[in-house]
Amino acid sequence: MLERLLITGAAGGLGRMARERMKHMAKTLRLSDIVDLGSAAENEELVVCDLGDPAAVNDLVAGCDGIVHLGGISVEDTFAKILNANIQGIYNLYEAARKNGSPRILFASSNHAIGFHPQMERLDASSPTRPDGLYGVSKCFGESMASMYHDKFGVETAILRIGSCFIEPKDHRMLSTWLSYDDFVSFAECVFSVPRLGCPIVYGASDNDAAWWDNRASAYLGWKPKDNAASFRDKVNANVPKPAKGAPETIYQGGKFAADRIHED
Repeated sequence: MLERLLITGAAGGLGRMARERMKHMAKTLRLSDIVDLGSAAENEELVVCDLGDPAAVNDLVAGCDGIVHLGGISVEDTFAKILNANIQGIYNLYEAARKNGSPRILFASSNHAIGFHPQMERLDASSPTRPDGLYGVSKCFGESMASMYHDKFGVETAILRIGSCFIEPKDHRMLSTWLSYDDFVSFAECVFSVPRLGCPIVYGASDNDAAWWDNRASAYLGWKPKDNAASFRDKVNANVPKPAKGAPETIYQGGKFAADRIHED
């Protein structure tokens, strides 16, 4: 068990889930976001923090022996917002980690770092990045920052390219990209318990029949997702119209993000 686990982005959808379901992983959960997090439960510490503020991030990381980094902009947005939270913010986080004992980090990267790859192409950890927008570019930057801080300073990071982490798949594309909450939590448990982590790129998806991604390069971690989006296939087919032939949701791994316009500042 960790002494103090920091979860950034704790007010977001995935952060709220992590706040509830990762309590067993540490004696104290330090929860952070740029917005109010309500009242602290037993064994919680709540910190309002702008990831773009280096001094505040250093104080946030101090005393933590594990970090689940979910914070930042999680959709396509203006470059100014992405720059502060996802680029300046990830630098601040890694500098704070370097200065405060090098805690292990689970970095929530995204499938949008490789979103312009076609769906017919099976990817592994060595596949080149092909970001589908500014958000995807920021995740490529974060992955490179993690790699450099590991090679230069020994900070270990699990780079998790999250597909679609929800209670259940919401559309046809998610039958390939879905990551269940249980499998996300089991991955986090693995990250903070394995003897050697290193800095692997891991595709964040459950054991889906229609999977696009190959995690053999990170098999040494021992993480074996158990859920399968196929169990929701009939429900999705019955309730969600199939995208039009030639729509980005049927061509690109990043789906509609590949077609979204660049947001102007």
